[in-house]
Amino acid sequence: MKNALIPAGRCAVVRHHGSHDLLADCARALYRDWLPASGEELRDFPLFFHYHNFVHEVPTHELVTDIYLPLA
Repeated sequence: MKNALIPAGRCAVVRHHGSHDLLADCARALYRDWLPASGEELRDFPLFFHYHNFVHEVPTHELVTDIYLPLA
């Protein structure tokens, strides 16, 4: 994990509920399914996550994470 400044801009966002082990599957779906169908283009910045809660705070099935895909 790395702290960094996130530049302003548009993003596609998907909310994931549940285990962090499945975050990669949601991110892949954004790239594989949503992005080509949307007609949008990627910005030169990696996707990033907003963890609304953490494993030590709630049961796994109550975890909420937003996945942001920066758009041009």
